[in-house]
Amino acid sequence: MNWQWFHRWSSPRWFYEKTGPWLPWLASAAVLMLVIGSAWGLCFAPIHSQQGNSYRIIYIHVPASFLALAGYYVMAISGAIGLIWRIKLSFMVMKAAAPVGAVLTFISLVTGAIWGKPTWGAWWVWDARITSMLVLFFLYLGMIALQKAYENQESADKTSAILALVGMINVPIIYKSVDWWFTLHQPATLKLTGNSSIHPSMAYPLIWMIVSFYLTYAWLLLERVRLEILQREKRTRWVQELVNLAT
Repeated sequence: MNWQWFHRWSSPRWFYEKTGPWLPWLASAAVLMLVIGSAWGLCFAPIHSQQGNSYRIIYIHVPASFLALAGYYVMAISGAIGLIWRIKLSFMVMKAAAPVGAVLTFISLVTGAIWGKPTWGAWWVWDARITSMLVLFFLYLGMIALQKAYENQESADKTSAILALVGMINVPIIYKSVDWWFTLHQPATLKLTGNSSIHPSMAYPLIWMIVSFYLTYAWLLLERVRLEILQREKRTRWVQELVNLAT
């Protein structure tokens, strides 16, 4: 098996140079899809028979929740690759993913509280799903704090990667919390396997928004990884040449 591609993509310089042309297209696609999806879901999707217009927050809440969980896997897997193969770029991806994931988790918690007020009559309940999402938020914050706590970057990366791997146990708990415990949080309405309980006229804009959030996540993650590469490689000749060209 030819592993040349793997070694190339593990090079910070190669990654930086190859991903640059992608960014304008990725950013344009993400913004366009977000605008279309938001208008579709918030303005044109039908009114819910029981929840009225308050359900429309799912077009922000659900995609943010999906990406908060998927982003943790990205962070933890990147940390594992860094620990096993000692690839610097993997640690950079891990570090870059933490703030993006924290913001998405915060959006999920806030929009969930806004949705919970008219649905449950309270902004916050210590529901199994909500509490485990709060734990996820603290894990992301812990990752960010660990990166700042060490003066030695290698020590920060290794410790952060261990925390990310240990924290992975929380992700399946979040997924299965509504099945394992009695919870106010409703089960999944959009399912990849089995019958979804959401009407297609509401499901299509939701799927659109989920894809939009994935594109947005990829765009933001690439931007942060590229910034991290420049910060860590600032003493290398190729980065200094970039700086000279920019000035």
